[in-house]
Amino acid sequence: MSEPSPRVVDVHAHAVLAMAEGAAGEAGPELGTSPDGTPFYRVGDYVLHGVKYAGSPFMDVDVRLAAMDAAGIDLQVLSPNPITYFDTLPAADATAFARRHNDALAELVGKHPGRLLATAQLPVQDVAASVAEARRAVRDLGMAGVYIDTDPAGRTLDDPALDPLYEAVVDLDVPLFVHPSPLGADGPADDPRLRRFDLDLMLGFAYDETLAVAALVFGGVLERHPGLDVCLSHGGGAAAFLSGRFSRAVAKRAWVSRALRGNGFEHYYRRIWFDTHVHDEQSLQLLVDHAGADRLVFGTNFAGWDSGGADHPGGALAETLASNAARLLRL
Repeated sequence: MSEPSPRVVDVHAHAVLAMAEGAAGEAGPELGTSPDGTPFYRVGDYVLHGVKYAGSPFMDVDVRLAAMDAAGIDLQVLSPNPITYFDTLPAADATAFARRHNDALAELVGKHPGRLLATAQLPVQDVAASVAEARRAVRDLGMAGVYIDTDPAGRTLDDPALDPLYEAVVDLDVPLFVHPSPLGADGPADDPRLRRFDLDLMLGFAYDETLAVAALVFGGVLERHPGLDVCLSHGGGAAAFLSGRFSRAVAKRAWVSRALRGNGFEHYYRRIWFDTHVHDEQSLQLLVDHAGADRLVFGTNFAGWDSGGADHPGGALAETLASNAARLLRL
């Protein structure tokens, strides 16, 4: 008899691995302390100041498990840190980093079965290498899924060059998780307005996630890959709010494909999975109303600045999220 599915599953939790420090050469990652005592984390030219990873749930698994217990989280899916995608490195260097990162993460979660799962870092600038690493991570390391940026190596998600990766993910029968990286630095083109008030993390992430929904639906990814399970972070950005305009565009604009016009925006939009890390009951209700509840999963950005570790919904929605996570993760 199989064991019952965990009651609370958190699919949005990043890990920072000591074993991966320096694995990208001069690009790092580097964990250190400034002369004034302020901790920093450097990835290439991008420096995150004031975040203390050492001794936190990001790096100390015992601290993580205790915090999970306190938050009532039974199972957590660990993923790469979005600032360490390294998708601008030479492909060979990115592949070497991904292998070292995935080996370390698999070793970590392997010591805590039933509490932790892992998703794989990929060298997305080389699609063939990404396919190979996805297969190794899932088949050899036992990882539960793969993880990529909203614009991997500068491509939009509907770029046909990514189709072999999507085909491999379907063949492996695992989900694809998509989470943006910070705007600017080594990431997408910088907008100085987003450097005010930490808007790169709030509006910038929502911007990228909304563009990801558009690429998946308008760009025909879900049409070309009907078996693909792709899960977007933070409720898919502003897509729920814009879903009416997106639907109107499908009915009116000349660039819409025959299949998309025939099936409608909602048909494909409701095939995307979303985590519920949206911070607000009314925002969550908007997501439920437009995206539906049957592909929503609980997510927290555990221990992050905006962590929602104790914000798990109650009642019928809680049961739905648990059931959905079991389906998404093939538990």
